[in-house]
Amino acid sequence: MNRSAVIVLMLLGSGPAAAGGLGEAAELEHARANARAGGPISERDAELLERYGCLSGTNSDFCRRLENKPVSKSQKRRTKKK
Repeated sequence: MNRSAVIVLMLLGSGPAAAGGLGEAAELEHARANARAGGPISERDAELLERYGCLSGTNSDFCRRLENKPVSKSQKRRTKKK
């Protein structure tokens, strides 16, 4: 067998294993987007965020609890007074 045939067979043999990692990466980005939006987080989203973490600067109660930061009851946006 020539070298290129061996490389092609190796790539074809690892297809399903590599595709599984891409699916979880997409799920993680979806979970992080939900956390940034402040919306409800499913159990799967919570599991992924606990495992891999939130993006820095995410203003979500769930992400602040993961970082052990105090969660304030009222997170109002500050507006500039004229």
